[in-house]
Amino acid sequence: MSNSWWEIRILCDPIQEESIYWRLESLDSRGTAMEIKENLCLIRAYVPQRRGQFSGFKKFVDRLSLDADTLNLTHPKVEWDSVSEQDWATSWKQYWQPTPIGDRLIVYPSWLEVPEQESRSVLRLDPGVAFGTGTHPTTQLCLESLEMRLGFAKTNKNILVDIGCGSGILSIASILLGAKKVYAVDTDPLAISSAKANRDLNQIDNSAIAISQGSIAQLMPLQKNGVDGIVCNILAEVIIELVPQMNAISNINTWGILSGILLDKAKNVADVLENSGWIVATLWKREQWCCLNIRRANKSLISR
Repeated sequence: MSNSWWEIRILCDPIQEESIYWRLESLDSRGTAMEIKENLCLIRAYVPQRRGQFSGFKKFVDRLSLDADTLNLTHPKVEWDSVSEQDWATSWKQYWQPTPIGDRLIVYPSWLEVPEQESRSVLRLDPGVAFGTGTHPTTQLCLESLEMRLGFAKTNKNILVDIGCGSGILSIASILLGAKKVYAVDTDPLAISSAKANRDLNQIDNSAIAISQGSIAQLMPLQKNGVDGIVCNILAEVIIELVPQMNAISNINTWGILSGILLDKAKNVADVLENSGWIVATLWKREQWCCLNIRRANKSLISR
């Protein structure tokens, strides 16, 4: 069917980028692309056309404006046009190219061939509708932190939890960097489908990355002695709510990598963590975002 998709273009302040991805879920977005235009983000999203959809667009634009008001930002500029099935299937891919991250990884779109001379560990990815392509600062901060944490050992034995796994990029990277096993969870069924597809794309066995719909509560019975590491790239408010459950799956040696946090929310997150028996060892920042590298306080008592 021709002209069956909307291409939505959103020009916004980079600070609002991640919240826009969350809002796009209400429109059933099937693909996104982002590029920088004169210090602003231009986000393209592709949404199937449906009868009576304009009222949904109006609500979407109103929510973006309210979000901008909350952050004291200029309202995003939103436009949309009708595009054909063929145009939608290919147009957004031209904006996503291989992305080297840290010293070891390179994220490759699934539709591009990897050159034989590529020296980095290749992480193949088809993002679908799930967040996490390796281009967003929060994802890059997590990947760089994972590389520093897991190191270059060939026999790493870490067992990790990836909370809000999205496309599965952090889970896959953990295995490529040497982790033994990852439990990946997300509340969004579309993210679960995307993460499983990307796990298979990278030829990783499902015994190495176990993916399930839900949150930390589903993982508590699996690791009675606690996990070695926790990675989480979600909004600050969600991380704060999850801290008690993070405690329940941790032990005295557990470490964490937490991102998706705006700089002005970092203190709130750090305060909750430190009051719950964690030490914020480092804070890495990029643009308006930050990543907290944390570990359990040596004197904390872990109640299980």
